Amino acid sequence: MSDPIRVLVVDDQALVRAGFSMILEAEPDIEVVGEAENGLAAVAEAGRLQPDVVLMDIRMPEMDGISATRALCGGEQRHDEGCPRVLILTTFDLDEYVYEALRAGASGFLLKDTPPDDLAAAIRVVAGGDALLAPSVTRRLLEEFARARADTQPSPEIDQLTEREREVLRHLARGMSNAEMAEALFVSEATVKTHVSHILTKLDLRDRVQAVVMAYESGLVVPGDDG
Repeated sequence: MSDPIRVLVVDDQALVRAGFSMILEAEPDIEVVGEAENGLAAVAEAGRLQPDVVLMDIRMPEMDGISATRALCGGEQRHDEGCPRVLILTTFDLDEYVYEALRAGASGFLLKDTPPDDLAAAIRVVAGGDALLAPSVTRRLLEEFARARADTQPSPEIDQLTEREREVLRHLARGMSNAEMAEALFVSEATVKTHVSHILTKLDLRDRVQAVVMAYESGLVVPGDDG
């Protein structure tokens, strides 16, 4: 039997922390190793406890979830095997703070009213190294704030990609799964996974969320474009 997924729960409300901890502790493959009431405590506890996943609130005193996510996932920590995955918790799906957290390195986000089973499933997805991209909500969020940003312009990093890799990135940004991309491009899922891996490496990105953010911010994908 594999080791349980180690989770750190971060929220400034004690009752919220207790509720999430109780839900997760009921899962046989998940262990809540600690709690923190703000971003400063989260960074300290993550260093001490080495969780696999940090369940992170955004709006907290002293240090918010964006700054804490950046401290845990940014800079030299971006490709560190010991760097935890961050799963953002928010009350609103279209939240500018969520957008900034995804840019800072979060691997996905959930609404605070997410059903218990979905919360546990999300922890497993993120711990497994995948990004939690709920296509309808995530795409809507990224389009909203990419449209609002006046500095959106072609990124020179995108030029490193082959034409096929740019095509894969466009599909990825539109919320397509590996299976859907494989069908659209008439290739195997293994080939799609290889393309995605090359994209992440060339662009120095941690996961699929970061790739989707860059696709919108660079103008490779235009909000509202389904083609």
